[in-house]
Amino acid sequence: MDSNFTTLAALTGHHAASAPNKPAIRVDGAVWSYGDLHERVLQTVAALRSAGVGRGDRVGWLALNHPDYVTLMCACFRLGAVLVAINARLVAREIAYILSDAGIGIIVSETGFLPLVDEARATTGLKTVILLDAPFERRPAFAEWIAGHAADDAMPAITRDDVALQLYTSGTTGFPKGALLSHRQLLGTIEKGRLTGEDWGRWDEHDVALVAMPLFHIGGSGWALHALEAGATMVILPRPDVPGMVNAIARKRITRMFAVPAVLLAICQYLEAVPADLTAMTALYYGASPIPLDVLRRSMAAFPNAGFIQCYGATETCGTVVYLPPYDHDPAGNARMRGCGKPFPGNQVKIIDGDGHELASGQVGEICIKSVSVMSGYHGKPEATAKAVVNGWYLTGDAGYLDEDGYLYIHDRVKDMIVSGAENIYPAEVENALHEHPAVADCAVIGVPDDKWGEAVKAIVVKKHDVTPEELIAFARERIAGFKVPKSVDFIAELPRNPSGKILKKDLREPFWAGRERKVN
Repeated sequence: MDSNFTTLAALTGHHAASAPNKPAIRVDGAVWSYGDLHERVLQTVAALRSAGVGRGDRVGWLALNHPDYVTLMCACFRLGAVLVAINARLVAREIAYILSDAGIGIIVSETGFLPLVDEARATTGLKTVILLDAPFERRPAFAEWIAGHAADDAMPAITRDDVALQLYTSGTTGFPKGALLSHRQLLGTIEKGRLTGEDWGRWDEHDVALVAMPLFHIGGSGWALHALEAGATMVILPRPDVPGMVNAIARKRITRMFAVPAVLLAICQYLEAVPADLTAMTALYYGASPIPLDVLRRSMAAFPNAGFIQCYGATETCGTVVYLPPYDHDPAGNARMRGCGKPFPGNQVKIIDGDGHELASGQVGEICIKSVSVMSGYHGKPEATAKAVVNGWYLTGDAGYLDEDGYLYIHDRVKDMIVSGAENIYPAEVENALHEHPAVADCAVIGVPDDKWGEAVKAIVVKKHDVTPEELIAFARERIAGFKVPKSVDFIAELPRNPSGKILKKDLREPFWAGRERKVN
C-alpha cells in the first residue's frame, strides 16, 4: 500500500475515519481502537493549547514506553509542536541540559522520574510537569488532564518540512545534540521498505508490532510510526525485558519486531527453559551490530516463519538507510552477513577519504549517506550541522567499505564514538565528568571489546594523587548516565599525544583490539 499521508499530523484521523474499531494499541489487558486513540489525541491537542503550546514549541517526554507517548506524539504533530523524548537513563544534570537546550516549558513524565525532573528544572525554564501515572502534589495525571478538555481538531497549516521530533544524540564536545527530524524525513523512512518490492517491506493493517525498544530512541519512535502509518496494531511494553517480550510475542501473535542481537540471544536462552510458540512472527528486524552466526541459527529455529532483516542507520537519518534482506541470511554463514547490507532504493552510500574524495570499492574510508531521511540539522548548532551534513551527505563517523555489489561493511570508526548495548557514547562526555575529580590530572576514554554489550567504556587516567578505580567509577556515576560510566579504569604515567597535543586514542585502543578483523564490536 502506498502512503496516504502528506504529514504525520493526519495519521490517527485517517485511521479513525476508515477503521474506527480497529485495535491501535494493546497494553496491560486494555485495547485502544483507532477511534479511541484519535479522540485521546484531540483532547491532548486541546490540553496542550490551553497550556500555551503552539507551533514550533518543544514538548518534553521523560518516561519508559507507554501508550500515551503515541498520544502525545500525534497531538504534537497536529499542533505543529515538536516532541522531545529524553533518554530515561540520564541523570539530572544531563536532563537539565536538554531541557534548556530545547527550551522545553512543559513535560510529561512518570512519578518515578519526578525527583530528577524537579532537580533538573531548578536551572531551566520548565514550568509545567504532567505525570503519566498518578496525581502528585496537586499536579494532574495525564489521563485526568486531557479528560478535562473537549476534543479540538483544529490544525495550523503544517508542512512536510516542519520539524516533528527532536531526538538527542551524544556529543563530540561533551554536550548532546538535538537532531531535527521533519515530517518529510520520517515519512520517507517509513516508505523505504515498500520501495524494495519485497514482502517483508510491506506493512498492512493486519500486522501486530511489538514496541519494546525504548521510544526515546529513533529505533523505538520510528518503529511505532511504521505501525501507525500502516494502521497496524501496536503491543507496547515498558522495556525490552525478555520474559515480557516472549509472552507478548506468543499470546498477542506478534508479526513484526525490532531488537538488537543481544536481546535475540537472551530470548533464545530463555526459550530453553520456557518454550513458547513464536510462529506468528513474519519479519524480525535487528540492528546496532551484525548477527553472530550462532545467534542467527538459534533465532531462526525460535522464529521459524520470520524473515531476518538487518538495519543500519542513525538518529540523524531517521533510522534505517541500509538493510540486509532475508535472502542474504544463511544459517551456514556467508560473507554478506559480516556487513550491514545495501542502501534502500533512492538512498545512496559512498566512502570518502580524509580530503572528501570518493573511494573505490574495497577501500576503507568514512561512510556517507544521502537520503530523503537525512535530518534537517542539529537544534541551535549550525557549525555542528555544517560538519555533519555536507552537500546533502551525512557523514556518519563510521569507517567502512563497499564491495563490488554495493554492500556496506563497517571496519572501524572515524570518530571516537563507543556503542555499548545499542547506546551511543562519546568519550568527551565521560572525560568531562572524570576531569572534575581532583585526583585526575589527565584522562582518555576508549571503547574495548565486550562479549555482552559489544563494547565497554574504559577510562585511562593519569592521576595527581592516589585514587582507586572504584572511587572514579562512583564519582562518574553521580554525573552521567549509567551506560556512559566506565566499566573499568586503568592508570598510566602519561597519555600518548601527537606533536599538536592530540591524544592518540588509536594507540590506546590497539592492545585491546589486537587480532580482531574489525575495530568495532
